[in-house]
Amino acid sequence: MQLPPELEQRFQTLVSRYPVKRSALVPMALYAQDALGCVSDEMIGEIARRLDLNTLQVTETIAYYSMLRRKPAGRNHVQVCTNVSCKLRGGDRLWEHAQRKLEIGHKETSSDGAFSLEEVECLGACTGAPAMQVNYDFYENLTVERFDAIIAQLDRGDRPATSQPASGAVHRRHPDEVPVISRLFGIPDSHTMAVYLKNDGYKGLEKALSMSPDQVIEEVKKSNLRGRGGAGFPTGMKWSFVPKESAKGKYILANADESEPGTCKDRPLLEMVPHQLIEGMIIAGYAVGAHNGYIYIRGEYRYVLDIIEAAIEEAYKASYLGKNVMGGGFSFDLAAHTGAGAYECGEESALMESLEGKRGYPRIRPPFPAVVGLYGAPTVINNAETLSAVPSILHRGGEWYASLGTPKNGGTRLFCISGHVNRPGIYELPMGYNLKRMIEEVAGGIPGGRKLKAVIPGGSSCPLLKADEADIAMDFDSVAKAGSMLGSGGTVVINDQTCMVDLARRIMHFYAHESCGWCIPCREGTAWLRKLLDRFHDGGARPEDIPLVGELAKNMLGRTFCPLGDAAAMPTMSIAKKWPEEFEQHLSGKCPYKPANVFTAVR
Repeated sequence: MQLPPELEQRFQTLVSRYPVKRSALVPMALYAQDALGCVSDEMIGEIARRLDLNTLQVTETIAYYSMLRRKPAGRNHVQVCTNVSCKLRGGDRLWEHAQRKLEIGHKETSSDGAFSLEEVECLGACTGAPAMQVNYDFYENLTVERFDAIIAQLDRGDRPATSQPASGAVHRRHPDEVPVISRLFGIPDSHTMAVYLKNDGYKGLEKALSMSPDQVIEEVKKSNLRGRGGAGFPTGMKWSFVPKESAKGKYILANADESEPGTCKDRPLLEMVPHQLIEGMIIAGYAVGAHNGYIYIRGEYRYVLDIIEAAIEEAYKASYLGKNVMGGGFSFDLAAHTGAGAYECGEESALMESLEGKRGYPRIRPPFPAVVGLYGAPTVINNAETLSAVPSILHRGGEWYASLGTPKNGGTRLFCISGHVNRPGIYELPMGYNLKRMIEEVAGGIPGGRKLKAVIPGGSSCPLLKADEADIAMDFDSVAKAGSMLGSGGTVVINDQTCMVDLARRIMHFYAHESCGWCIPCREGTAWLRKLLDRFHDGGARPEDIPLVGELAKNMLGRTFCPLGDAAAMPTMSIAKKWPEEFEQHLSGKCPYKPANVFTAVR
């Protein structure tokens, strides 16, 4: 098959990037789709030939990822998010308007091929809700009028102004913020090495190379830095589990596949300060004796890939990557890798399977990644936010970083505050900052004089808190004591005009859609709960369905290979337990909140 020259060069670069050629499969398929419109049967055969696979192996892998298409979309592929944060600010009504405006439905293409339309799960633009993507371009804080204007420009062949750099309220500062990893947000050209070096860039690496690897790990332990991806495991301890010697080498993986509804912190970190993440990965590599790393970026953040790869190239030219880093005798190679739409790949073992060019199915553990990880080698996997904190910890000291937070919860946190607030945005606040104050002061309170009804404290997988439970410190231990989780820091605020049954229904639609299908309790449980909650909200529920919601969710809890089953069960159980009267009200055959209250951004 004759490929366009640029695509041919891409393919050759990708195949040379990995020790196992199959790892190039998903990125190759995405680049092929970008160039040719879809992944055709002929292209599947070409990818199989280049990677020494059979066509069945390529086909079944491509079928797993929601962003990969076997048929061409329209010239302008419009994707409208209706997940929780967008739903609360009018995403449903925007979706309805989009269908009327374009005169097509979900996964349909206009007769002239100009537009195709898709209702999608979280795009990772929660603080800019309601949001949509058109051919990887982000458009946020949408109104019906702005949507129509964007469509008109696209129809003329123009490219409308996008929401890049990452918007939301990421540039806005509140007096209580403590900018550590966000200190360069909003500074022109902050993604370049020149600006990064003027602001203490690579000073942490310089200090780390003057220490022993064990001393670096001890410094990270002193910082009380805990994993920012959701689990909250102590980072220094995680690094210490990696064996000193390994015949297979070792790897550092940055998990930038954040797909948790309510969470959008990795996007500005990757876009605005990529060198900070790169520096953190090099330090981690030095600490555990790893000489190779990969940044796994979620497919929806595709435009960020060019920014990351440009930063990696700068780092190589300046000898921060490659052989003999900063003349210290240590070597480290780094590359970016793109996903293609699968929430499950945010789970660390599924991420490794995906990076190896397979479906993102979770692995049975033990063995754990620190011992048997990527390509069977010891592997450290940290969230992008976690690794981005490491340079400042080494530069200014672990004790300094620990002092910014609470005991056992060191440092600061990027909180993504979305939903029913006046100032949604990404704010860097000290660990332990009060949730109620965060809503009322930092995010400006709830619009229209409405009252607080519920809060999702750390992303859609967390049990919800009622309004009278919101006066708590936002650190891992305090939120756990309150019966929920700090999770990924995606704080979604819900007002008193929101139907909790409808909210539970939308959350379950996400988990049913994203279940990989590997575990029966998750695959069947999410599907059954989705149907049951749909029936509730449509007015067809029975009294015996109320306890059934909790029973179905409980049967998923702790019975799956990965946490997705728990992630689906926990918020559902909390809603059924804390707002049972709303389920009872729906037995009358009508939702008491219809038409659903939405934020006035969409009208």
